[in-house]
Amino acid sequence: MPSSDSQFAAAALVSWKRVISQIDKGLAGWSDADLQSEVAPGRNRLYYLLGHLTAVHDHMLSLLRLGDRLYPALDEQFIKQPDRAFTGAEPTAADLRKAWTEVNAKLTAALERLSPEEFLERHSAISEEDFVKEPQRNRLTVFLGRTTHAAMHEGQMRLVKPTQSVR
Repeated sequence: MPSSDSQFAAAALVSWKRVISQIDKGLAGWSDADLQSEVAPGRNRLYYLLGHLTAVHDHMLSLLRLGDRLYPALDEQFIKQPDRAFTGAEPTAADLRKAWTEVNAKLTAALERLSPEEFLERHSAISEEDFVKEPQRNRLTVFLGRTTHAAMHEGQMRLVKPTQSVR
């Protein structure tokens, strides 16, 4: 019988994959024009939420000490600023879809390689000294928080119904 630790790690990965799959399903149903739709009047566009989640997940690669980031340039538009505030050149919807797929493929593959014990290691935003005092500030805690974050935005994204034929 698997250990409790391995069951916790497996359950966390199942939850993560389910949320990512739901977002992928939504993306498959929205055209690039649909991505400009707001989730509610005056609120974020699907385009922004896709960029935001991609940037956050990309940051997880370094935060969880799983590898180098693929798209750090997305931070300025999708983490540091609210929707529509960025004045630079924006990536196309196709570019964001590609980045989303690449980031999540790399991140999920790296997470699948972690042992249950490795999930309980420190993340990069805490020093080794502070981690001794606060061992709950580990990779698993960050991973669970980011899974919840993605699920929350996936729920917002569901508010937008496709209006055009898919790309």
